[in-house]
Amino acid sequence: MTLTRNIFENLSAGVEWNPYAEQVSPLANWRMVSETDTGPAVMIGTSSDRIGTPSGQSFYVTVSKDVSAWLGAPIAPYVGVAYGTYEDRARVIGGVNVRVTGAVSSLILFDGVKVHPTVSWSRDHHTISFVLAHATDPGISYSVGF
Repeated sequence: MTLTRNIFENLSAGVEWNPYAEQVSPLANWRMVSETDTGPAVMIGTSSDRIGTPSGQSFYVTVSKDVSAWLGAPIAPYVGVAYGTYEDRARVIGGVNVRVTGAVSSLILFDGVKVHPTVSWSRDHHTISFVLAHATDPGISYSVGF
């Protein structure tokens, strides 16, 4: 479960509770460069370490680009590098988000070790996601932003 607050349009912060790891950790995401028609967004941030680790914090930098206009399909890939304290190493991360409807999307994410497909439904400030951790273990995630 996550609780985040948009501090500025390009900066959010909050906390994340991971009951599996019995851990509460800080969340932060800063969009250093906004996406343009031709250029990607660049973000840095922190969150709990990979899905399935019993502890640790992750620090990341990513680039993302909504390529819908180029492909004619609602697709937005991202790629980056994350450093995780649990394994004390950096890894390449990435994924792709596909908008199904205005409220439903699917994010396939690669945390540098495993793939985790998700399907999310959002309404107002609330998002409920079905997560298939490690592509085999089902779970639910809930987040609220304010």
